[in-house]
Amino acid sequence: QVQLVESGGGLVQPGGSLTLSCAVSEYVSRIYTLWWYRQAPGKDLELVESVDSNGNKNDGDFVKGRFNISKDTSKRTVDLQMNSLEIEDTAVYYCNAFIPWAEYWGQGTQVTVSS
Repeated sequence: QVQLVESGGGLVQPGGSLTLSCAVSEYVSRIYTLWWYRQAPGKDLELVESVDSNGNKNDGDFVKGRFNISKDTSKRTVDLQMNSLEIEDTAVYYCNAFIPWAEYWGQGTQVTVSS
């Protein structure tokens, strides 16, 4: 059974940084695409960043160059480096992966941006 486990969330001040990690129980090379999503209270799930097996990346319009997704094959993680955090970035962040031939979700990690 493939498992995804997010970590790295927490409380940060506006303008601060956090790095979220999605630990994958499979080899990172087997991941077709991994997405980071987020959901703020009362709002829909929205795409934050994604990376596919060829290294192609995609991000939400709100990211504006502040975030970066990267794979660490030695640690079996896909990390989301978040900089210049804003209050509006407060949400539960989830990783979602397609690994042949099924889709998997982590349990989420809370990010709170507050002064």
